[in-house]
Formats: sequence, structure tokens, C-alpha cells
Amino acid sequence: MSQITPTIFVKTGCPWCDEVLDYFDSHHLPYEKVTVSGNPGAMKAMVALSGQSKAPTMDWDGEVLADFGVDELVPFLRAHGIS
Repeated sequence: MSQITPTIFVKTGCPWCDEVLDYFDSHHLPYEKVTVSGNPGAMKAMVALSGQSKAPTMDWDGEVLADFGVDELVPFLRAHGIS
């Protein structure tokens, strides 16, 4: 089974975004970070993906988790077999 590398859309200065990225880093989980602040194309892609403009927003192999924090992330990861 290959490791899924989620795309995480973040905003500069967003404490929830920093918390989620810190969680991924501290658990050695790979991710692709896309900063939407000052990047209209990335913001448009995030809105098209999730239907909203709040960050963080994550695309996990086509499954979207939007406007979340670590409290929502942990159960999501467990449901996908990641602890």
C-alpha cells in the first residue's frame, strides 16, 4: 500500500493551520502544503475543491476535510488507518 500524500491548503498566520502542520510534522506524516494567502489561483482551487474559503482545508486522495483542527484531524486519520 502506498502512502497517500494529502494536500493541505493553509493561510499565513492561521493558528489552526499551524497546529495541523505541526501535528503532521511531529508524527512524520508527509503532506503537500499550499499557501492560499496572496495566491488567487490556490485560493480558487481550494474553493473549487471544498466549496468554501476557510483554512485549513485538506484533500486526502479525493476526500476533503475543510475548516478543521487537530480535534477533527485525529479521528479522520484513524478512520484511514493512520495513527
